[in-house]
Amino acid sequence: MKKTKPVVIPIENGKAELVVQDAESYQELLVRDRLETIEGIKSGLESTKYRRGKPATEFFREFFAEKGIPEHE
Repeated sequence: MKKTKPVVIPIENGKAELVVQDAESYQELLVRDRLETIEGIKSGLESTKYRRGKPATEFFREFFAEKGIPEHE
């Protein structure tokens, strides 16, 4: 198992329902995911610090209009 890629076991409709992999690979995946999350948070905080971006009300107004979703007050 350590020398191969994770094993994907399709159980229903050909979709992956179960993945078997070694613990070390799984831990590496968790660490990588955590690091990416931290980088995303840092980036967001930096954007806020330098006033990049837009207010949430403006973002949601544009988002709802783009998706054709009626706004609620």
